[in-house]
Amino acid sequence: MIATRPGRASRLIYRTRRSHGRTKEKKGFTEADYAALLDGAHQQLGGPLVVVWDNLNTHVSARMTRLIAARGWLTVFRLPAYACELDPVEGVWSHLKKSLANLVKHTVDELLGLIKTRLKRMQYRPGLIAGFLAKTGLDLRPP
Repeated sequence: MIATRPGRASRLIYRTRRSHGRTKEKKGFTEADYAALLDGAHQQLGGPLVVVWDNLNTHVSARMTRLIAARGWLTVFRLPAYACELDPVEGVWSHLKKSLANLVKHTVDELLGLIKTRLKRMQYRPGLIAGFLAKTGLDLRPP
């Protein structure tokens, strides 16, 4: 998640999740995982959140709709379908994937450790995060 506020440096807030390959285990984030991320961001940032989301099936599920409705401090806007160029988090993923190219890790735990290290490094580069936002061309100033 990229958090931005006028007059402040943009921030990257993230959580990781490891799939254990169990039968019927969801590989990606669940609604509960997203709710925990949003709750953590709300606590960390200390104010209401306005979230701009793509149309990932987990983001638009009935369960997620109920989780959003239960949080009075949360407002969600949805990006148009197939508009990944408007999502600044896509820049984070692209940057992360490029930084992992040509590296060999022998276990999933080693790879997860490297991913966390790379994301932490991005957190300390507010100019990079601002660049991901700027690339979208969106006007994020309050009306």
